[in-house]
Amino acid sequence: MNAASPPCFILTLSCEDVIGIVAEVAGFLARESCNILDSKQYFDPATRLFFMRVAFASEARTEAEALRERFAPVAARFAMDWAMHDPARKPKIVVLVSRFGHCLNDLLYRWQIGALPVEIVAVVSNHRDFYQTVAAHGIDFHHIPVTAATKAQAEARLLALVDETGAELVVLARYMQVLSDALCARLTGRAINIHHSFLPSFKGARPYHQAHARGVKLIGATAHYVTADLDEGPIIEQEIHRVSHAQMPDDLVAIGRDIESLVLSRAVLAHVERRVFLNGSKTVVFS
Repeated sequence: MNAASPPCFILTLSCEDVIGIVAEVAGFLARESCNILDSKQYFDPATRLFFMRVAFASEARTEAEALRERFAPVAARFAMDWAMHDPARKPKIVVLVSRFGHCLNDLLYRWQIGALPVEIVAVVSNHRDFYQTVAAHGIDFHHIPVTAATKAQAEARLLALVDETGAELVVLARYMQVLSDALCARLTGRAINIHHSFLPSFKGARPYHQAHARGVKLIGATAHYVTADLDEGPIIEQEIHRVSHAQMPDDLVAIGRDIESLVLSRAVLAHVERRVFLNGSKTVVFS
């Protein structure tokens, strides 16, 4: 943003659908001398909820806090779940990883070239494999081993780190530990996981080898919010790739790594761009 450009903000909201929401929001922005740059909305007939995302520029150069204070009465009138974001402030994220580094490396590269507008404040792992990789990027690496006996203490350390760093989002980049129900509850809507789309068909070890043995023709990956229901949280992003009988298990693993990396980065980007809305057990994701 150059010196002459007005500050831009993103308003996100959801509420029970009633007549007049869009008119009230547009009217408020007009009264505040705000120019709408992009607006998307959706009504879900199943949940009777309305969702809206508006990007706008404040031609009067009003600060975000003042706009929030003035919008609060409008939001209260419709009982909105809402937030007003400053896209110039990069969200802080903590990345969790175990011993498969493809998703971590992809996130680090996208962050490094500016394609992923976040601040990675820490990488946490239950192993030391990626210490040098993370340190080379100037990011704090935290080794937090996890065993059945130390799981509660390890999760307490992780949660303390999230709080200390002010991280908005936790990204499980092939973190091979199941989070406790209590931690899942604390991170509701704030933790994204990635897994191969075979679940629940091919659970356990070597899923791509299981898939090959069954002769699958499509493989893929799913990124979703973490919940206490293992790998069944609200889906954010998915991708598939067609394969054939001629491809061996190692080929499927290689293709799967690429898809997992792509899907996770897309999901994280959608979240930090404020395009994802929780809608019960599913999501609304604006393009």
